Amino acid sequence: MASSFDSAMEEVQVAWRERHVATAEWGSQNGKWRPWILPRVRWRDGLWPGIRSGTPNDLEAYLRHGRIQRHTGVHNLKSSWVLGANLYFAHRRDPALLAGFLAAKVDSRIAAVEKLELEWVADAPLDPGTLLGEVDGRRGAGQTSPDVAFIVRLDGGGRGLVLTEVKFTEHSFYGCSGRRKKYCNPDRNRCLDAEAVFDEPEANCHLTAWADGRRENRRYWDYITVGEAGRHALRRCPAATAGYQLFRQQALAEALVTHGDYDLVVSCVAYDGRNGALVRSMKRTGVPELAEWGTLFDGDARFASFTHQEWVRWVRDEDPDDGWGGWLQWVGERYAFADDRPQR
Repeated sequence: MASSFDSAMEEVQVAWRERHVATAEWGSQNGKWRPWILPRVRWRDGLWPGIRSGTPNDLEAYLRHGRIQRHTGVHNLKSSWVLGANLYFAHRRDPALLAGFLAAKVDSRIAAVEKLELEWVADAPLDPGTLLGEVDGRRGAGQTSPDVAFIVRLDGGGRGLVLTEVKFTEHSFYGCSGRRKKYCNPDRNRCLDAEAVFDEPEANCHLTAWADGRRENRRYWDYITVGEAGRHALRRCPAATAGYQLFRQQALAEALVTHGDYDLVVSCVAYDGRNGALVRSMKRTGVPELAEWGTLFDGDARFASFTHQEWVRWVRDEDPDDGWGGWLQWVGERYAFADDRPQR
């Protein structure tokens, strides 16, 4: 069942396309035709004009140059991947405001954003295939590559990474692939025995022993250590039913802290502050609110989160010359950011 926030955003997107998209033709995704989905060939109509083809910050040129696979649902006006491009990639060539925002919301040591990348993947041997065993993926598909990565310089000259999962209307961080029937998990109930998974992941986590003959064993548990607070709080494996994406990103962050030359690595979530269903999606797992995810693990990687509304307000308040005024107006209408009221 769709949340009230999801339903509200469907109405917002339908109204937005009536004002700004020339065609009223419905598009389809996963076999379903909806008025908030554009025909696939019209997906660019959902982009902020400043990142469309031919602009200095051309999104498609960036994707081609980096051999990056854009998400399959980019023609859906509710796409969180497109939202990430509209809100964050839009500032890639002028990231001064982002640096101040990340210093305020993520880590005060952040002095500058040196690069902003979509679907970021480090070169071998720090790639997800080598670190996590995700050998059948590529940038943007089939592997843990954050929606947005901020490569930052720290006060004093250190290096940092802020690996960011971008969400919009999603109801959760999704369940673990290892519990799907097609991957032949011999006992899915093991995933619900938290202590057994924490103590013996090799025996109780199917991710460590894929059975389909193609995938190598996943190595997430090589880097994840559930701390005392996590053992007390968690009722099941944190990846099992609603936290799989966060679990993988946390493992990647810890792997990069261990093997990479970084002084700071943060696993981060950027989300819509009205999406209460997402914030509370891991309640049955034992994580009542998203912010508590960072208390579960022992390790050197940090966890942080911020809302899209906080970022938009930051630009509004910290841009003295109003150079981003057009962008503020566009994203405000596109995503109804003037309505900051929480939804259930």
